[in-house]
Amino acid sequence: MDIQEKLKALPDQPGVYLMKNNLGEIIYVGKAVNLKNRVRSYFRELPPEAAKTIALVKHIADFEYILADNELEALVLECNLIKKYRPKYNINLKDDKTYPYIKITKEDYPRVFVTRKVEKDGARYFGPYPSVNDLRASLEVVRSIFPFRSCKQKVFTNDRPCLNAHIKKCYAPCIGRISQEDYQEMIEQVALFFAGKQEHLVKKIEREMEIAAENLEFERAAMLRDQLRGLQQLMTEQKAVLGQGEEEDVIALARGLGQACVQIFFVRGGKIIGRESYFLKGTDENSRGEILASFIKQFYLTSQTVPPVIILETEVEEKEIIEHWLSDKRGSKVQLKVPKRGKQKELVELVGRNALETLNKQEVEDQWQKERTIGALEQLQKELGLPELPHRMECFDISNTQGTESVASMVVFVDGKPQKDQYRRFKIKTVEGPNDFASMYEVITRRFQEAGKTQDGKFSQLPDLVIIDGGKGQLKYARQAMAEQGYSHITTYSLAEREELLFTENSDEPIVLPRESQALFLVQRLRDEAHRFAITYHRTLRGKRNLASILDDIPGVGAKRRTNLLKHFGSFAKIKEATVEELLEVEGINQKVAEEIYSYLKTHQDLQARWGKQRKIKE
Repeated sequence: MDIQEKLKALPDQPGVYLMKNNLGEIIYVGKAVNLKNRVRSYFRELPPEAAKTIALVKHIADFEYILADNELEALVLECNLIKKYRPKYNINLKDDKTYPYIKITKEDYPRVFVTRKVEKDGARYFGPYPSVNDLRASLEVVRSIFPFRSCKQKVFTNDRPCLNAHIKKCYAPCIGRISQEDYQEMIEQVALFFAGKQEHLVKKIEREMEIAAENLEFERAAMLRDQLRGLQQLMTEQKAVLGQGEEEDVIALARGLGQACVQIFFVRGGKIIGRESYFLKGTDENSRGEILASFIKQFYLTSQTVPPVIILETEVEEKEIIEHWLSDKRGSKVQLKVPKRGKQKELVELVGRNALETLNKQEVEDQWQKERTIGALEQLQKELGLPELPHRMECFDISNTQGTESVASMVVFVDGKPQKDQYRRFKIKTVEGPNDFASMYEVITRRFQEAGKTQDGKFSQLPDLVIIDGGKGQLKYARQAMAEQGYSHITTYSLAEREELLFTENSDEPIVLPRESQALFLVQRLRDEAHRFAITYHRTLRGKRNLASILDDIPGVGAKRRTNLLKHFGSFAKIKEATVEELLEVEGINQKVAEEIYSYLKTHQDLQARWGKQRKIKE
């Protein structure tokens, strides 16, 4: 059925429609109260200013739709499909972030820790917090004030306290040093802190400290005094911006060419606990209200918590249906507000200024990145006289130690940026000894042999430019291999490391790229990345060989015991740190062998340390 026939068959019902191109890819997702009216509107005459929609329609080869019971259901489905398919013509967030929360478990002796997963498990969650590092730092400070447990025990079976109890970082509920009631009271104080009710907590601790002093409970009074000082220190770092207890997200945006920056401030307990910036693409033809509405739908679709109030800089489309959706998600009423005056108006203006500053910085960064990628490619094309821009560049490097563990690397840059998922590494198979020329011949042969085997293989994409790390010798052998495989038409240069000269097989005169040019810097980054990747692989193989040889040299340790040692300890470093008693826990290791291993590795470490000192003295 062609599109016109499908248009006639559209129902007068709410739902979601998906536009597809001639490859079957979903390029746009939208929702409609009436599918027939909405979808048909795309195929009528459009005004010239609707350039984005006109471009979309030109690429529509087919469409499909999904019925919904109502507009709210359609909105939720639209959000999920946009997140799933990331259609080209929808407004899209550049990335998703999962925010950290504080979780207080529902246990007799609750635990308090950082998590990114909010579940319906009866626990209490506080957040979100934009910075996990800042949150962990705050939690450590709170834990120094309120020494709650960090262990994961469900049932306490201890007969002695853990190390944290000895260093006064836990009240040791595992051995009954604190009652369940007192522990729960302490956890309530922690909850007050993360709920943003520090002032209530301070007053509560002050009252308890006075009561303890009156009852001559000086040890408890001193403990409360220390908690109070720690809280006051932590509170000085937070800034109150609204009334007490306010829980709001504040959102504003700044517009640039082809993108918009949305800034969101998280206000909890009347204080700004953090902020975050998001960039949305494909926003040129959309109003500020449309952009904000799209952001809200995409952001709160994955957000674990929704505050009761969301402050916006401008009214959004579909306000009522979005409020309905957010209220269902929160479980209580959510309001979208556009303040006209007062502190909230000042705050949303502050968020807007921050959004503009972030956008300006990003545009400067984008321009710099463009100069060092596309700009560098254009310079390189000009300097090398290439017929086309070298969109895909591959660089090859050989690494070995006096001919042992010979390996090679292939790194790939696309449009001037590394594509690490396309990097490849090779273990040299046919060459013995330190022969970089023959090794390069083998690697290039293997790379281009694979290119012709399948269109879906890992080597199927051909480069526009090949760079060989080395001199004329490596270049000669690489070109020979490419010619034999039928790829001599691909432009190839070798890069001499010391002088940074580019050599081609057709000329004795090297090409010298202008010093301080972006073209030179790009070639250097490509070569350095190939060198790093090759060296890393070589060290990995060498490390495995050395590890095996060291363990095999120990009397009484064969292949089976070596395997058991690695399986038990997980790494060679852990084996070196093990005591005789810990070595005896390994299957197949007796007292004599354990002592042999310990003595041998201890001697080996001492010799390494001595050689290291001698090397430093010589240097």
